[in-house]
Amino acid sequence: MVSLFILIYGMAAAAASSAPEEGTLTLFTHMLKNMIGFDYLEEYLSYKWLLLPLILLYAFYVIILFTSYVASLLLHIWKKKNNLPEDIDKSWDLTRRGAAYFVDKVGRILHGYEVIGMENLPEGPGIIIYYHGAIVIDYPFLVARMYIEKGKAIHSVVHNYICHLPGIQLLLKMTGCKNFSRDECVKILKEGHSLGIAPGGLRELNFSDEFYNLLWGNHIGFAKVALEAKVPIIPIFTENVREVCRTIGKIWLTKWLYNNVAPLVLPTYGGFPVKLRTHIGEPIPYDPNITAKELAQKTKAAIENLRDKYQERPGNILRALLARFEKCHKDN
Repeated sequence: MVSLFILIYGMAAAAASSAPEEGTLTLFTHMLKNMIGFDYLEEYLSYKWLLLPLILLYAFYVIILFTSYVASLLLHIWKKKNNLPEDIDKSWDLTRRGAAYFVDKVGRILHGYEVIGMENLPEGPGIIIYYHGAIVIDYPFLVARMYIEKGKAIHSVVHNYICHLPGIQLLLKMTGCKNFSRDECVKILKEGHSLGIAPGGLRELNFSDEFYNLLWGNHIGFAKVALEAKVPIIPIFTENVREVCRTIGKIWLTKWLYNNVAPLVLPTYGGFPVKLRTHIGEPIPYDPNITAKELAQKTKAAIENLRDKYQERPGNILRALLARFEKCHKDN
């Protein structure tokens, strides 16, 4: 991601250096004026700086989307070159492993990423439940580490709008990401695979903060799936994930719009290379005598316990950056 940003910046700088003295914006203005006869276009564009903060705030999402399209393009080229099938099967294992090593290396370099409690992962299927940060950056690192160390390919439930983005379907298929239905989730688990879910979803992304409050509402679907598939739930929590990026715009209007009009993705700022350390809690075993609501509450309490034990609240960006220099994690 960083290299892509550097590449984009370099291309922009090269273009700017080769432009005439009047500047590319002025030249572009004159071209548009000649084409559409808009005499006040130059005056209008002089207010472009008013839009710059908004553009910068959503730049993180643009970079992620651009990176996804580049990765998907490379996968299509690799698939064509190696005559790989459309369906993701064992012939894709080498590609998956290479991608996992790359993602893991990025996590180690950018965030000194660590996983504590890998021994708590069951050998069989299970549902991994995690806290949803402003940017879901810790979970892909965990998935990559699990594939490298355990050989477990994790399926992940993602928001429906991601699944409808054109051009990245192959990337989503290879990484096992989809807005799976309840029946599909049960089938995946019964086939022996594991599943990752963030019950807080976009609400937690937008409206949680440095106090790391879990905003699950009445979401108990994951508990119903676990009971139907008869699998354990594995709670996880990542230290400092909220210090990587922070959301802004958490006001009554955006909350009302989110609840009553349509899901929103609030702008973010950050991209700080803070220390990330994922803690895997003890599995919550299948219990036929517990209700889905009780299981959801038990899972939420387990993640809150991990948070309270390992996360100093409120989170602090400077403290999270300094944690990169710690030699070992704190057990209490």
